[in-house]
Amino acid sequence: MNFEQVVSVENMRKSDEHTIEHHTSSAELMYRAAQGIYNAVKFVGHVAIVCGKGNNGGDGYALACILCKNGITPTIFRATDGFSKDGIYYYKTALSLGANEEELALANSFTGYDIVVDCLLGTGFSGELKGEIRNAVEQINSTSAYVVSADINSGLNGDTGVADIAVNSDLTVSIGAYKTGLFLNDAPFYIDKLVNADIGIHILDEEYKLIDYSLLHMFEGYNSEVMTSEEFYKKYGYEPSKCNIARCVEQISNEKRKTVVVKTEHSAVIADLKYVYFCADYVKI
Repeated sequence: MNFEQVVSVENMRKSDEHTIEHHTSSAELMYRAAQGIYNAVKFVGHVAIVCGKGNNGGDGYALACILCKNGITPTIFRATDGFSKDGIYYYKTALSLGANEEELALANSFTGYDIVVDCLLGTGFSGELKGEIRNAVEQINSTSAYVVSADINSGLNGDTGVADIAVNSDLTVSIGAYKTGLFLNDAPFYIDKLVNADIGIHILDEEYKLIDYSLLHMFEGYNSEVMTSEEFYKKYGYEPSKCNIARCVEQISNEKRKTVVVKTEHSAVIADLKYVYFCADYVKI
């Protein structure tokens, strides 16, 4: 059986660098990411794309190019100054193709937009949101539009899923491979539906596997240790923001020679002596 992979942020970063060095240019990967988002959403009506200064923002600018080429004129909102190397190319291209641009101060919680795309922060973010980025997240969270997050909901830690505040998405389109932070801690309460766009990144290390949520009960049987995440942290003394929960669960499973399941209301991480699995009821496999 072939399993989709779940990876750490560091593994994805190294895999991305390896792919760029040996296989595919960073600009092409950015365009593929945007195409993956475009393919996952039925874009109609008025579309706002809210961008940060990194490659996540670059994905948004590349998406603006694709939308323009397909008869939809998006409006770009920049939450910060600055661009990544490939991001500025797609930003200028999007404007040349007719994309609109407005000041974030005039967004008014994106009133009048049908779809809002969150391209503010990527999986490398950790800590608390501040300034204009926080303002942008708060405006997105108060909109009545359909919200799409690119790669990860801005504000979530890509490894731990911990967030002070994050974008509430109707759909999150993971790029390349699912990250552990999309399943842990606060993440299930910010994500309504999660899909992945394979853009041809060569994953260097096989870390974790994704299984269908309907199979979770198979790991909760005789002699398994099953805990909520709150019970797990209390019992073993870990802190959510500092704990690599997958590694911790794997270690406990090996030490106790039994299957260990740690779950939230909507997701779980499982170690069964052979593999570490992730699952969530908001992922469609």
